[in-house]
Amino acid sequence: MPKIKTRKTAAKRYEVTANGKIRHGSTGMNHLKLKKSSSAKRRLSIKSGVTNGQKRVIRRLMPGI
Repeated sequence: MPKIKTRKTAAKRYEVTANGKIRHGSTGMNHLKLKKSSSAKRRLSIKSGVTNGQKRVIRRLMPGI
């Protein structure tokens, strides 16, 4: 039986905490940082959790978690 492969793009975008929760980064931090305030950049750097509907899709993309 062949191994089940992880989608590498999903593995780069999401991380799993020690408790099993899935977190992802915010959008808007890759360019145009000069016009953003430091508080906005700090707020965008915080990783947030995903919804239950997204969890089902992500677990299908990353079967090893």
